[in-house]
Amino acid sequence: MSRISYSQLSMYSDCPLRWKLNYVDKLRISESNIYLIFGTAMHEVLQTYLEIMYNDSVKNADFLDLRMMLFDRLCEQFEIVEKEDGKKPCTQEELKEFFQDGLDILEFFKKRRGEYFSKRGYKLIGCEVPIDVDLKKNIKMIGYLDIVILDEISNTIKIYDIKTSTMGWNKWMKKDENKTQQLLLYKQFYSKQYNHPIDKIEVEYFIVKRKLWENAMFPQKRVQKFSPASGKPSMNKVSNRLNTFLNEAFAENGKHKNDMVATPSKKACRFCEFNQTEYCNQGVK
Repeated sequence: MSRISYSQLSMYSDCPLRWKLNYVDKLRISESNIYLIFGTAMHEVLQTYLEIMYNDSVKNADFLDLRMMLFDRLCEQFEIVEKEDGKKPCTQEELKEFFQDGLDILEFFKKRRGEYFSKRGYKLIGCEVPIDVDLKKNIKMIGYLDIVILDEISNTIKIYDIKTSTMGWNKWMKKDENKTQQLLLYKQFYSKQYNHPIDKIEVEYFIVKRKLWENAMFPQKRVQKFSPASGKPSMNKVSNRLNTFLNEAFAENGKHKNDMVATPSKKACRFCEFNQTEYCNQGVK
């Protein structure tokens, strides 16, 4: 079976040609950076804390040496990326800066953890909970949910997606459907795969911020929560996007189609690795 992920859907929505070059022609240029390294490390540390908290005790979770854990995870990811890319993904100064940013986030999180995650009446279903759903045309959707928690009193599932951000999401980021619709799709698939009523599933982006505004006149938090609209119109919208992707990019037997064309835009071309290359000269400069 062909396998797709939300990142494929997101890339196709931005530009079908970029998707083809990456996933059909296998011309992907995989090169990591400090932002990806930091994001992976923070995910692992926060998930480990929550696993200990829910499966053992808050006391033992608070005993964890999060400073050393973050340091180890950053160094581990740095070494993996350096080996894969054949070069250092960032400078030592950048690594130190991001490490300190992570410590500031974790200090805030531990002090205010009760505002975001409570143990009484809640059960951790898991971290990195798999999504593996059969779609039409012999295609599977594969994904992983960062954190899934059950409210045992109301039987409501809460799906969290951890995002690392420099200064949080602004109003334009919150309106970016490529960014926000991922959890809406996962909500539908979780309901289908795990047989849980869809009206008993909530979704939330758990955004941790590396930086705060200087000289701000109001209290600031290192954590920002955002729950996208997830009513029927929003759910139908992302389902239609997925169906358009499946119909346009795959034949009836599930094989990739090859007749993709570029859809240039300032947003889509800004970070495209193929812009102004032999593979695409149509991109916005």
